[in-house]
Amino acid sequence: MIDLIEKSLLTGLGALTLTQQKAEELAAELKRKWNLTEEKGQELLKLLSDTARGNQRKLEEIAREEVRRACADIGLVSKDELNRLAKKIQHLEKELGKLRRVEKDDNPRAC
Repeated sequence: MIDLIEKSLLTGLGALTLTQQKAEELAAELKRKWNLTEEKGQELLKLLSDTARGNQRKLEEIAREEVRRACADIGLVSKDELNRLAKKIQHLEKELGKLRRVEKDDNPRAC
């Protein structure tokens, strides 16, 4: 399931890269057809690039949210939750060690 999600994300990002390339090609074609100046062509390319980057960020955020939902649906914990649980386990292990030492001190075995 995670592999499928990862492949989908990579496909989306690859499509956005292709979109950037297409934007450059479109800007060059429009510059040529409309006889735009270099400056106007650069402005057009910047506008297209900024739009593509904005769309890429939106797609990445949507993909992240979908991955979070999918992970929650199948019961995976987040990295933060895993770290919190690991710290709690460490704390409990220390407390258990203290209790064992106290118990050992209170009940010395006779030789």
